[in-house]
Amino acid sequence: MKPFITFFCLTVLALTSYREKAGAKTIIMKTTDSLTFKSGYSEVNGLKMYYEIYGYGKPLVLIHGGGSTIQTSFGRVIPLLAKSRQVIAVELQAHGRTSDRNADLSFEQDADDVAALLKNLNIDKADFFGFSNGGTTTLQIAIRHPEITGKIILGSALSKRNGVPSAFWNFMKQASLDQMPGQLKLAYIEVAPDTNGLQIMHDRDAKRMVNFTDIPDEKIKSIKAPALIIIGDKDVITPEHAIEMHRMIGGSQLAIIPGVHGEYIGEITTLKQEFKEADLVVGMIEKFLD
Repeated sequence: MKPFITFFCLTVLALTSYREKAGAKTIIMKTTDSLTFKSGYSEVNGLKMYYEIYGYGKPLVLIHGGGSTIQTSFGRVIPLLAKSRQVIAVELQAHGRTSDRNADLSFEQDADDVAALLKNLNIDKADFFGFSNGGTTTLQIAIRHPEITGKIILGSALSKRNGVPSAFWNFMKQASLDQMPGQLKLAYIEVAPDTNGLQIMHDRDAKRMVNFTDIPDEKIKSIKAPALIIIGDKDVITPEHAIEMHRMIGGSQLAIIPGVHGEYIGEITTLKQEFKEADLVVGMIEKFLD
């Protein structure tokens, strides 16, 4: 049952060295070990949207999984990816440090929010790496905003209801906050301005999945961006689903990696005592992006 829980579900670095005003935005420079990054908020479609920027080079936007923060999904790979490119990591509506709006979550709205953030940051085009729910959002970015889309990496992305075992949908109908992994709850509580939002975030994520509808084939086939599809061989996403998506996105690449949902990027709920950076798929991602 754990993969079902971690599929929609919440760590973060909070070492502040100084602040500076930059127009309407507050930029915070932070350092952890040798990694320095900027963070800030941007007004996006009625949200106060949080983002972090690491490194220099071609932009790569990271989009976290449901119920997660930047670091719970990508904390292990950001230092590696930022060595050769500018990494822009975001937190979506009601997640982590980003505010909520009085509206249900949707992957389409998340895609529009990310596109608006990039416009505010004066970024005309970027590559995208979305994990889990973030992978589905990345699909919607490629469909709805092809003009800003370079290459896309779809990590354990869902496009059809039959892409997961039927038991997943039964579980989602009964999902409760008590079942959310403790690591994800703690990560939210550590960074959220209002920790009372944890229940709201959980309920919005669960409702979105219960009401999830298939992305039409013609929209998936319309994607022209070069795509790398990644799943674990013990993922909640079925190999058949990944293969079907691979066949529909022309020229895409498919990788099925040993491990469970998110283990290939060191997602926080999958970490083991014997964790090694060498087991991550960063080399494959860099080869694809280059």
